[in-house]
Amino acid sequence: MIKVLVSDALSEEGLKVFKDCKELTVDVKTDLKPDALKEIIKDYDALVVRSATKVTKDVIALAAKLKVIGRAGVGLDNVDLDAATQKGVIVMNTPGGNTMSTAEHTFSMLLALSRNIAQANSSMKKGEWKRSKFMGVELYNKVLGIVGFGRIGSEVAKRALSFGMRVLAYDPFLSKQVAESIGVEIAELNKVLVESDYITVHTPLTDETRHMISDKEFGIMKEGVRIINCARGGIINELALAKALKEGKVAGAAMDVFESEPLSADSELLKLDNVITTPHLGASTEEAQVNVAIEVAEIVRDALLGRGIRNAANYPCLEAEVCKILNPYINLGEKMGMFAGQLVEGRFLEATISYSGAITKYNLSPVTMALVKGLLTPILKETVNFVNGIALFKERGIKLLESKSAQEGEFVNLIQLDIKTDKETKSVFGTLSSNKQPRIVKIDDYYLELYPVGELIFIRNLDKPGLIGSLGTLMGANGINIAAMALGRNQPGDKAISIWSVDNQVTPEIQDKIKKLENILTVKVIKI
Repeated sequence: MIKVLVSDALSEEGLKVFKDCKELTVDVKTDLKPDALKEIIKDYDALVVRSATKVTKDVIALAAKLKVIGRAGVGLDNVDLDAATQKGVIVMNTPGGNTMSTAEHTFSMLLALSRNIAQANSSMKKGEWKRSKFMGVELYNKVLGIVGFGRIGSEVAKRALSFGMRVLAYDPFLSKQVAESIGVEIAELNKVLVESDYITVHTPLTDETRHMISDKEFGIMKEGVRIINCARGGIINELALAKALKEGKVAGAAMDVFESEPLSADSELLKLDNVITTPHLGASTEEAQVNVAIEVAEIVRDALLGRGIRNAANYPCLEAEVCKILNPYINLGEKMGMFAGQLVEGRFLEATISYSGAITKYNLSPVTMALVKGLLTPILKETVNFVNGIALFKERGIKLLESKSAQEGEFVNLIQLDIKTDKETKSVFGTLSSNKQPRIVKIDDYYLELYPVGELIFIRNLDKPGLIGSLGTLMGANGINIAAMALGRNQPGDKAISIWSVDNQVTPEIQDKIKKLENILTVKVIKI
């Protein structure tokens, strides 16, 4: 009998999916301490969690039979994805289950913020009747800026349009055609910040989006702008927001998520009358809880019974007999995508994937899925997986082209990824080393050999003597240990590229120091 452990609260509708399947037996054991989970996990084929259970490397190491981990929700912060992948455990989540509930909560916050509903209610319960104190504003003809235009952002936009609002959308992966078909205007982040009367964020929390709205961004916004965050705590710098609220630059804010949860009782945000707060309720509707419970139960059940894999965060669907052959190429494809997605500038328009060599005799759709997942991951984080990546490409109007050639070229097997944006076209070429490790062997016209893992510093420079020495000296002075280096150039004395693999985090301050070195043209930090 296949055994499933549910270690966090799951609705009865979700549990019924398991109970109605005669091939499965389900045990519900919530509030397990870490040691208790470690003790029993060896007996189970699948583990279903929400956010409370921490599926650590130590837990996974003891999971002798574990094949699937199902997360009822989007975030995977509580699951060690690398450890699960190394052990061959499929991790699946439910990225679409709370779309409507979060979109509706966002719009509820927007309305409450406009009409001072929470504050007026509190006042009336004190026996007051102060109509003039709670004068509101209309949404009609106002500009709503949406930062991050995925499923939730697009649903918020539909509701805003029905209220007669003008909608500006910023999303690096959103095409102009798709935006116009919905009725919104695509815009760069700066334009959204400058022109919007309301700004709502709907991006994952990444190194790039952490504090993406801070003092500088508040400084260029309209006087009296209103801010909403029902996405992830940390996207908005709370100290900077509090300052802008006190100064009157921001007329009000509605916050459902916070940098540290639960929100501390001494938070500045709780002391301000023009701030509405809720305790992370975006997905807290009866419907959303039922939806994610049913969805996670169904995808876990189907994976266990061999009916297919959906919403896999770490593994595409593969036939067992070709798994060993294609797995290294899947790994290569994902890393190439992540590298190219961070290297290229501008809004994605088209991606072309070209395969050549002996691997073309196989079905390479899992490799394509991995490439697309890698391209989108730096921005969309855990909301993109192997299964939904191509669909997200299509939703955003990005063309995906694919070609194969059995003829060998410079390498026995080669993957070429060409990315076209509204600013440039860039090509990245990858293959496997003799020990099946991923290698990037060419970027545009520059040949090199790069192991695409960890913290990488990508530098475009003039090919002049002394550059490597000055870079090495600078990094040493700043405590940056160099693990490896890849160099590429076309001809002596012309432009060149270098990629430095380092063991330490490269801060913006260090990047600025590198940019100031002689003969440096551009610097970019890439994390894989």
